[in-house]
Amino acid sequence: MTKGFIFDLDGTVYLDNHIIEGSIETIRYLRENGHKVVFFTNKSISTRQDYVKKLNDLGIEATIDDIVNSNFITAKYLKQHMISSDAAYVIGEKALLEELKEEGIRITMDSNEATYIVLGWDRAFTYEKLNNAYQAWVKNNAVIVATNPDRTCPVAGGQLPDCASMIGALEGATGVAIDLIMGKPSKLAAEMVVNEILQLNPEQCFMIGDRLETDIRMGKENGLNTILVLTGITTIDMVKASAMKPTYILESIKDIPHLQEIVSSPI
Repeated sequence: MTKGFIFDLDGTVYLDNHIIEGSIETIRYLRENGHKVVFFTNKSISTRQDYVKKLNDLGIEATIDDIVNSNFITAKYLKQHMISSDAAYVIGEKALLEELKEEGIRITMDSNEATYIVLGWDRAFTYEKLNNAYQAWVKNNAVIVATNPDRTCPVAGGQLPDCASMIGALEGATGVAIDLIMGKPSKLAAEMVVNEILQLNPEQCFMIGDRLETDIRMGKENGLNTILVLTGITTIDMVKASAMKPTYILESIKDIPHLQEIVSSPI
């Protein structure tokens, strides 16, 4: 039976610009055995096309149809829900802006016009940007959506603050939680990947990643099998301390072909 494998990228397939040992072989093995493979990252500072290039450069064959990022989920959601008079004020980097524009999302720099606020990882985040978003919320009751809830992004040698920093700043100003998270672990993201891209039932799919609060949570809450790898953020001690338990725990994705109950037997 065909199964679907949804791979996180940073900390799972590669770390920064270095491939994680066994990634190429595992993905090739799954494809050769008739399974579907999708790559899903919450990272909003690169476009889907950037990920295609990166994966191919690292030795993993990929096309644009194999890639889902939080920008893609966000753009699709806004396209479905915004009307012609709506406009979005965006805190984020070039990649997010480009992918929103590709879907025809109207973007404004004027807080008086903004009816939506989009929060992404922004390494040039400023008080001015925070204030503009806050004013749009105060004046227009703007809907606040975030590309992803990740606190940090793993890189070689450590971690960097991610989109949660922008979320925290705006929630601190408004005093209320933002309206929607677009990427992992949202139900919206899970349904889009499983139903529209993989076109499989949830129980036929596996979410593979290094984060309990995004990768594993999305899988557990939406009926997917889950595989936690220890090549990124999460440690065994963190698993023991958490109520969020994955179906499987592996040292890395290189061990997936050895789990015959996953790759060979019917579900």
